[in-house]
Amino acid sequence: MKVLVVGGGGREHTILWKLAQSPQKPELFAAPGNGGIAKLAKCVDIKATDVEGVVKFAKENQIDLTVVAPDDPLMLGMVDRLEEAGLKAFGPRQNAAIIEGSKVFSKELMKKYGIPTAAYEVFDDSAKAISYLEGVSYPTVVKAEGLALGKGVIIAANFEEAKAAVEEIMCDKVFGDAGSRVVIEEFLTGQEVSVLAFTDGKTLYPMVSAQDHKRAYDNDEGLNTGGMGTFSPSRLYTEAIHNECMENIFMPTMKAMNQEGRTFKGVLYFGLIMTKNGVKVIEYNARFGDPETQVVLPRLKTDLLEIFLAVAEERLGEMTVEWADNAAVCVVMASGGYPKEYKKGLPISGLDIAEADEAITVFHAGTKLDGETFLTNGGRVLGVTAVGNDLEAAILKAYEGVKKIHFDNVHYRTDIGRKKETI
Repeated sequence: MKVLVVGGGGREHTILWKLAQSPQKPELFAAPGNGGIAKLAKCVDIKATDVEGVVKFAKENQIDLTVVAPDDPLMLGMVDRLEEAGLKAFGPRQNAAIIEGSKVFSKELMKKYGIPTAAYEVFDDSAKAISYLEGVSYPTVVKAEGLALGKGVIIAANFEEAKAAVEEIMCDKVFGDAGSRVVIEEFLTGQEVSVLAFTDGKTLYPMVSAQDHKRAYDNDEGLNTGGMGTFSPSRLYTEAIHNECMENIFMPTMKAMNQEGRTFKGVLYFGLIMTKNGVKVIEYNARFGDPETQVVLPRLKTDLLEIFLAVAEERLGEMTVEWADNAAVCVVMASGGYPKEYKKGLPISGLDIAEADEAITVFHAGTKLDGETFLTNGGRVLGVTAVGNDLEAAILKAYEGVKKIHFDNVHYRTDIGRKKETI
């Protein structure tokens, strides 16, 4: 069986690493892939957003399943085009991917179907948004409506910060067309947790919980990033909270999308916050999270390829999905300066030493292979992931791996997995 994974980051490396363990022994391809992925799959020089290029390659090479992993190609309708060409694909169609592509759509969906979320208002006029901000309580949350690589959410401590956020998003267009509208939302206090779920529109199987660290520096300080590390499971996500989420959030969301004629097939990501007034939805994503994937998939016992096929063929209900009773931690090693300016092309050493430990896997996010040498090629360079019997063991093991790897001006947080645990 031939499987193509679209994308070239740490998420895609993790997906391919897991697919490589399938008893079905698939032949793996990646578009475009990266240096680490090149050790697992044949990388083809097609951009993840090149819809027609991916469809053409899949047809010409008789690809049996194409996994569309990143958000951009999903919003561009890559799954629709693959299916129109008679090809099997994993991921939501364009009309379902809007649940991530438009924050306005997702907020209005939750309001319509009674799914708990923060109170909000939507603005397409910056002056009206700024005027509204004069009367809200702080902190408050300002969000660009569309895709902004995980960076389009600003928590403003006061009116001046909120006004600056609106001007950056709507007037300066720092996120491009994603900032044509803004959502201004009440700030919720509580612990955030991510729960990803496999769904074929009829059945929904949540994955094990995870918690991300978005800020660049220790103690959740500095700028928002795409994610500096993550751990699984959340210490606070109990069975009782899981049952609450199934009843009030997970199943209602799947059913709401069906009601709207936007059946969701793929991975539905629930960004949750556990407040004193119950669990609420902060955001949805239409795909595997990054770096949550790096700690969730290492805990999966069931054949990932079989799950993908079952979702694509709408027979997920015939399967059982099993998880290991352990823990995983991922520490992101980033280029100095990330998420702003940083250098590329720096040689990386120590990868083989770190991975000599069977509890450690290094997922490549921004690397390229130059002969036999890996070079940095992005802001987030590596995700050093370790599994252990519990979180403490996994944390210690992950940092053992980090200390064995080097590139110039490397930056990583030293507190991954040690979030203050309060609701």
